Amino acid sequence: MATKQIQTKNQTDPATILPFDDIFQNNSSVPIHNSTLHTSHAETEADNIRKSNRTRKPPPSPTTVAVTISALISIGYKQSNADYSLFTKHNSSSFTALLVYVDDIVLAGNNMQEINYVKSFLDQQFKIKDLGYLRFFLGLEISRSKEGIILNQRKYALEILSDAGLLASKPASTPMDATSKLSSDTGTPLADEASYRRLVGRLLYLTTTRPDLAYSVQQLSQYVSKPTEVHMAAALRVLRYIKGSPGTGLFFSSTSALSLSGFADSDWACCPDTRKSISGYCVFLGSSLVSWKSKKQTTVSRSSAEAEYRALASLTCEVQWIHYLLADLCIPTSKAAAIYCDNVSAIYLAHNPSFHERTKHFEIDCHVIRERSQSGLIHLLHVSSANQLADIFTKPLHVKPFSSFLVKLGLRNIHRPACGGVLPSDAETEDQTHVK
Repeated sequence: MATKQIQTKNQTDPATILPFDDIFQNNSSVPIHNSTLHTSHAETEADNIRKSNRTRKPPPSPTTVAVTISALISIGYKQSNADYSLFTKHNSSSFTALLVYVDDIVLAGNNMQEINYVKSFLDQQFKIKDLGYLRFFLGLEISRSKEGIILNQRKYALEILSDAGLLASKPASTPMDATSKLSSDTGTPLADEASYRRLVGRLLYLTTTRPDLAYSVQQLSQYVSKPTEVHMAAALRVLRYIKGSPGTGLFFSSTSALSLSGFADSDWACCPDTRKSISGYCVFLGSSLVSWKSKKQTTVSRSSAEAEYRALASLTCEVQWIHYLLADLCIPTSKAAAIYCDNVSAIYLAHNPSFHERTKHFEIDCHVIRERSQSGLIHLLHVSSANQLADIFTKPLHVKPFSSFLVKLGLRNIHRPACGGVLPSDAETEDQTHVK
């Protein structure tokens, strides 16, 4: 796996790492998006986008980006409509993919001749530096073995703990207290609000490989405008939880099936300030977690069934997008995605062809789910609340269910001896996945 960095003639400093759709909307250092490339035995699988407030240097001009795109298209690469930073090229016997972030490129494929050709071509067009097989990329640490691939951000997590002075703190078993809820009017205002905002921003970037932090960081981000001492105490508890497992990351099995499944859940009217609900979902490709979200809904739901249905609609749209992305990666997904929900009323609404007075105000969501179900994209199934994996994205949990869900989500810590034998060896890195 080789890494290269593009340096154009008009570019003297490394650029901001941004997807193409964000480059034209940002002219200065701003909170940025980071995309995580999930990999399986097909070498490339999907990406999950998360925000970061880490300050980067200004991005290059749109002209520089356009030149890079034109150069790749000129040698037969096709730009993905699902993700404009993804370029693919395939024929009957080979497949190559490039994931471009301004001046950093991940190159993956099963044809070494094509990979060498692309490297040579880019070297002629730009001044590039080969950084070797993929070990680090945009703050992510990648470990590979015959068992699969693990992505984690251990170094970044330890930096956060070090800056906060919590390297020697007592670890917490969960990121949030299951018996308490945050609100805007609890506690006294912080004297240094900027420190809270910086911490929450850094935690946002850490959720790129830590879905176990998604709900807690989502809650903390609600109060960045006027944080209080209670909110800072909750943020420090998250750090103490990270202290117990800084090397935890996502595991992608090399033997995972190529079928999609997802879980959607909501916590109805849980926000004490607005009475809005929290939506949570996660999507698996086989046994590998490839997408997740924890987000407060934009409108107030009048019933728990309505809140669950809005969560189902969000998951359905995400599954549709992943289908498009997998098609660009030449991964067949003819089987309907199994979508699990623990609310019987929400499943009934999806199969009911008529609308009633109680449901007409969210009719669009009803149409979205029903049409995708009838087209064969998704198949709705009921799951018990005890087995609802999306529960971890909608509310704080006690230690036992929280730990159980972490195992089912596929999170592993390769720095623990009992990780299960997924530590990589040098002899196992001779694959054909390259970073540029």
